[in-house]
Amino acid sequence: MRNLVWVIGTVFLLTSCNEKYRKIDKDDVTVSSERLDTIVAAPKSQTEVREELLTKGYQIFDVIDEKTKDTIIMQQYFIAFLKNGPNKIQNEEESKRLLKEHLAHLKKMYDLGYADISGPFGDVGDITGITIYNVPTLKMADSLANADPMVQAGSLAIEIHPWWAPKGYALR
Repeated sequence: MRNLVWVIGTVFLLTSCNEKYRKIDKDDVTVSSERLDTIVAAPKSQTEVREELLTKGYQIFDVIDEKTKDTIIMQQYFIAFLKNGPNKIQNEEESKRLLKEHLAHLKKMYDLGYADISGPFGDVGDITGITIYNVPTLKMADSLANADPMVQAGSLAIEIHPWWAPKGYALR
């Protein structure tokens, strides 16, 4: 009797795993693939990336990798150096409030796609941190950086420089 139960259980398990014995609801498959299409966008070609950047006003140029012979699109970004400003905040409550607003501003810049990375330096000096802006013009980067509440309060000052980096490369 035990052997019969094992045989029936094994046959049931094997047939339930086999595609031809499973009922597939085609509507569910369509919905699932549609959802995947909206979540995972098809990668853009270099031509599409180049056209999109130029249309938005970004400065770019191409570099050929000597080893792989691949074309690399170099894009101009803007690095904002956050420096000690003329007004040192003495009040601890005010300092905490401004820091909270500063961090919220940087998060907003990141969420909107204007900033790619921000952070403080690990040493004590005149330059306290950086933000890399992914915007087409120096004027726009300057405007966004100067909208920071700590800059407006005079606790930080901004110094911006154009910076070139390969489009789409990640930090390592």
